[in-house]
Amino acid sequence: MDRRDLLKALSLSPLATGLLFAGMDTAEAKELEQSLNESFPQPDKKYEFANGRTPEEQKRDEELMKQKFFTDRELKLISVLVDIIIPKDEKSGSASEAGVPAFIEFIAKDMPYIKIPLRGGLNWMDVQCLKMFNKKFLDCLESEQLQLIDKIAYPEKAETGMKPGVSFFSLLRNLTASGYFSSEIGIKYLGYKGNVPNKWDGVPQEVLNKFGLSYDPVYSKN
Repeated sequence: MDRRDLLKALSLSPLATGLLFAGMDTAEAKELEQSLNESFPQPDKKYEFANGRTPEEQKRDEELMKQKFFTDRELKLISVLVDIIIPKDEKSGSASEAGVPAFIEFIAKDMPYIKIPLRGGLNWMDVQCLKMFNKKFLDCLESEQLQLIDKIAYPEKAETGMKPGVSFFSLLRNLTASGYFSSEIGIKYLGYKGNVPNKWDGVPQEVLNKFGLSYDPVYSKN
């Protein structure tokens, strides 16, 4: 392994770099410095990050947002499905109200390998409804839609012929949960507070009493 490969493998810290430079003559030090600069090139400009995104990432996101993958009908079908997965109740809004269909649209463009499974799954739902009820999923009654969902929502109980639907619905359910619980509605539902500033008021008095301890008057909480 040459010096450059060694530097990459070790992922040198500033301290380690200093140790390597120590004891080298000028020519060796310059050679090592050049290797470092080539192995770990520094950016030409100082990047400013917005919401944790680099300019390149922001540009890519903007480009993806301009694109459209699902048709209007497919998005309507997705909206119905995600609301079956997470319906509105007295505590919180539904998945569609949380913006999950738009989230799934974006993820499909951001992760192209799930485009075929998603679109194929939506088509599979229509085909099955045509077989069962002689109409497509969106044209079915809610009770009819749920009949099909019941056949694919429980993998361990699904019939062999329902396996494609099981795979699709599992993928959609995972995406729905991810989108919902990262949305404003979902976060409020969870009651997640994040890193909220607080004031440390010391060990509770009942805990101090339990162990026969007390604060030194200098550090009294009062």
